[in-house]
Amino acid sequence: MTAIRHAELSDLPELLRLEELSFENDRLSRRSFIRWLGHRRCAFLVCDEGERLCGYILVIRRRGTLLARMYSLAVDPACRGRGIAQQLVEQAEREARDAGALYMRLEVAEDNEGAISLYEKLGYVQFGLYRDYYEDHGDALRMEKCIHSYEPSGGSRMIPWISQTTPFTCGPASLMMAMTAQDPAYLPSPLEEVQIWREATTIFMTSGHGGSHPVGLALAASRRGFPAEVLVSQPGPLFVDGVRDPNKKRIMILVHEAFVAEAQARHVAIHYTDVTQQTLCEKFAQGDNVLILISSYRMDRKKAPHWVVLSGFDDSCLFVHDPDFEDKDHSVMDCQHIPIAREKFAAMSRYGGNRLRAAVIVAHN
Repeated sequence: MTAIRHAELSDLPELLRLEELSFENDRLSRRSFIRWLGHRRCAFLVCDEGERLCGYILVIRRRGTLLARMYSLAVDPACRGRGIAQQLVEQAEREARDAGALYMRLEVAEDNEGAISLYEKLGYVQFGLYRDYYEDHGDALRMEKCIHSYEPSGGSRMIPWISQTTPFTCGPASLMMAMTAQDPAYLPSPLEEVQIWREATTIFMTSGHGGSHPVGLALAASRRGFPAEVLVSQPGPLFVDGVRDPNKKRIMILVHEAFVAEAQARHVAIHYTDVTQQTLCEKFAQGDNVLILISSYRMDRKKAPHWVVLSGFDDSCLFVHDPDFEDKDHSVMDCQHIPIAREKFAAMSRYGGNRLRAAVIVAHN
């Protein structure tokens, strides 16, 4: 008799046996299995048939989002054809949904017809292709399923995802996404990313290199022919509260004042207003692209300002493209159209002790 249960450390020999039987490449190591067996943000399930395991599934959840990812699924070849994979997937979906996830995503080899057929049967749809994904250089289909029963009302549109190439250029990478979406003839590049950072930087931050000032980003867009405006919840110099050195504060204030003066000269509007989700979604719905300042704490436990791009919305979530791809536990697909519950986004989109909210709107021409 088979039973699906949570994996335990004592299952390790059987998990390694399944991995050896199921995969020629990209196998999970003993060390990886041990790590995931003790991880809190995952659903690690096995199909138990007494003395041996018939299969396992590992699903991980991304911190601060409503996104779950099927990390690995394996079934003993001797047990295939009995619906075990489907049982594991369906139970993992239930556990991910109970933990608050709205979407399940996965990668599957482009030539794995059996697995693709199963996922399509279960309601997964392809939304992308990941080239040269596997160790053998094979391509992977990117598939997704909404594991909650509701229909998006805001929709999404094609906004290209661009990764930041340095730890401090989330703002420029986000701006390049927004500008490329408005004009496909615009050509983003790593050099352009650094140039925008030079134009928009606050010079200093709490530590490390300066971040991107919202007015600086809007000015960078304006210089490239893209109409832009700024929404910010408070007047006065930004980000200085977290800087102790008085000379650094002085320079950040000078930079802020210079940005504001240039914005006035270039007719780049700065609106001092409460930056609400309703306003951001209305801007997106009318064809504008929206950069949003968030605190990355709820995603990576780092108390740092971070820029993301709104890529869609519905009644429950805002979806964002996150330019920061550093987490070895996630794939590039996990940085795109990330669903974040509206109540969680309300907390994420405030930065610092003064709860700063800011957005840059790149207008639709």
